[in-house]
Amino acid sequence: MTIGEALAEGKKILSAPEEKTHIDTPYLDAALLLSKALNMKREMLILKSNENISTIDHENYIRFLNRRLEGECVAYITGYKEFRNLLFKVNPNVLVPRPETETLIEAALEYIDSWNNIQKSSNSLKNKSGICPPCLLDLCTGSGAAAISLKSERPFLSVTASDISKEALDTAKKNAENLLDKQPDAHHKDNTNLNIQFIHSDLFEKITGKFNIIISNPPYIPLEEINDLLPEVKKEPLLALDGGKGGLEIIKRIIFNAGKHILPGGILLLEADPRQMSSINELLSGCGFIDINIYKDLATHNRVISGIYKNLAVY
Repeated sequence: MTIGEALAEGKKILSAPEEKTHIDTPYLDAALLLSKALNMKREMLILKSNENISTIDHENYIRFLNRRLEGECVAYITGYKEFRNLLFKVNPNVLVPRPETETLIEAALEYIDSWNNIQKSSNSLKNKSGICPPCLLDLCTGSGAAAISLKSERPFLSVTASDISKEALDTAKKNAENLLDKQPDAHHKDNTNLNIQFIHSDLFEKITGKFNIIISNPPYIPLEEINDLLPEVKKEPLLALDGGKGGLEIIKRIIFNAGKHILPGGILLLEADPRQMSSINELLSGCGFIDINIYKDLATHNRVISGIYKNLAVY
């Protein structure tokens, strides 16, 4: 069997209407799985479409296709997911990075760049060593996709990332090691050779200090809707999906405690369900946040909400 024939075979298998898992992109999924089986870049499949594949490689390919039919996502099968031009290791301990989280990154970058420009043009910081970098905290970091992407795109950031799952945090550390330049940090001896400080913590429980920016893609799926999720989503960690009744339990905890860890004028950015934005707006307003903004994702859904922290003790 040639590579081209294997691709056609995979597309046909993944397109089978009688299968319990509906797959929107059968050709793309087949190509990614064949690339995994052949240990070959996807773009090479077309160039080598007339080359034969071995029996062992074909058997592995069929095994990958069957796993896909059982509802396992392509990223878990291949072990990787591309996000913002970076290739992240993923596994069943972490959520697969999704396009919606691009909105969280873009909103954070907007604030970071604005902050940086203001500091550069201001005479308020007379530090010969330069402007102190903004500090960012990523709660519920999972694979580290948000924290690592932001550090990669704005290297001057001081970044801390935390998660309640030790297994997820281990994955995030490995991604940081693979994707960021290794720069030993004398202040974080437990995280040697990492550009990001990783903390095993239930939200703010073990977080010290204050930050200019706090971001989070927390669990926000309502408990009552978990059983209705797509089969492949159900295979992702429940801990990273279940937002409790109404999907707001974790978000409430973040908002209620954020004021203790955010500097006046700092920003809190949360990814959430579009249906939750009104409730989150009220929560932010009641906890000292002003200038609340909502950002749309590529599908034009309200996906990220932000608020600037106003120090109530001062006003």
